[in-house]
Amino acid sequence: MDEADVYDRLESVEDPDLGDDIVSLGLVNDVTIDDDTIHISLVLGAPYSPTETAMANEVRDVLSDVDYELDLAADVDTGVDADEQVLPGVENIIAVASGKGGVGKSTIAVNLAAGLSEMGARVGLFDADVYGPNVPRMVDADERPQATQDERLIPVEKFGMKLMSMDFLVGEDDPVIWRGPMVHKVLTQLWEDVEWGSLDYMVIDLPPGTGDTQLSMLQTVPVSGSVIVTTPQEVAVDDARKGLEMFGKHETPVLGIVENMSTFQCPDCGSEHHIFGEGGGQAFADESDMPFLGSIPIDPAVREGGDDGKPVVLDEDSETGEALREFAAETADMQGIVHRRGISVQRSQDEHEHDHDHSHDH
Repeated sequence: MDEADVYDRLESVEDPDLGDDIVSLGLVNDVTIDDDTIHISLVLGAPYSPTETAMANEVRDVLSDVDYELDLAADVDTGVDADEQVLPGVENIIAVASGKGGVGKSTIAVNLAAGLSEMGARVGLFDADVYGPNVPRMVDADERPQATQDERLIPVEKFGMKLMSMDFLVGEDDPVIWRGPMVHKVLTQLWEDVEWGSLDYMVIDLPPGTGDTQLSMLQTVPVSGSVIVTTPQEVAVDDARKGLEMFGKHETPVLGIVENMSTFQCPDCGSEHHIFGEGGGQAFADESDMPFLGSIPIDPAVREGGDDGKPVVLDEDSETGEALREFAAETADMQGIVHRRGISVQRSQDEHEHDHDHSHDH
């Protein structure tokens, strides 16, 4: 068996989202065979996402009958130059944003991070809400970050996630009187002075709204995708629109829209109530041509999970937990599509230029 044979077999593995095989799409970085091992390097972008995990399994399947060990490596190409990286060990930075407060954005951020961590990924959660940091309370983290000898902060760990929050630094009694530029400085420092280590995903809980803090944050940090949180009411959807425009200006890919507080399951009578109207998130996603990442019901357990510290996404028996797990999986899948599409376009451009150069030689 030689490399060409391996490529032939890999041509039967489809990327379900991009609708072509992984070889044509340029997602196979390298194939080498030594002694008794076939080494394959795939270019994938979203570790532990269901689609990419399934593609990797399919690669194993098409080579399952050969007498070789299979060494499969996924190379994440984030398209950011290493020297430009603020956080060199972090592969994906997902910003959770909303046009206004009160839509449960922190709940979504916490459950997204915990859900990705539960899938097996290495996850960091950065609470960038300077004025109302509530992530630590939601995961019941009451310890403070320790510092290393060279004065870098070691994030607090909770449910397998590494946490950093303004709350750890200002404490409950200190009134926060920040000016815009100060906020920016503090946030940048928080990024750069934290020992995040290697992470597959960093989830950022952005402050609500589309003001200076959010914009300056997007300028310093290479966000690989954003999730816009909305509720079914029209007004929240209007606010979400502003968020969408903000990310558009910064060319940050929006992974999709998630609708929080979509229905209320009455614990006594078991029926569903659409307290805040119905279907706004889906309609907004459709009209703005954005993926819809899911509807999360209103559930007293979310608040309880939020207050006693266990994210509901980790509750195997909860319907809301299931909705949140599907949302986390969908978000990871979308992040994967963004990367793979980017790589595939880049590769075909490179080939095009390459062919173009050769045509001048004759």
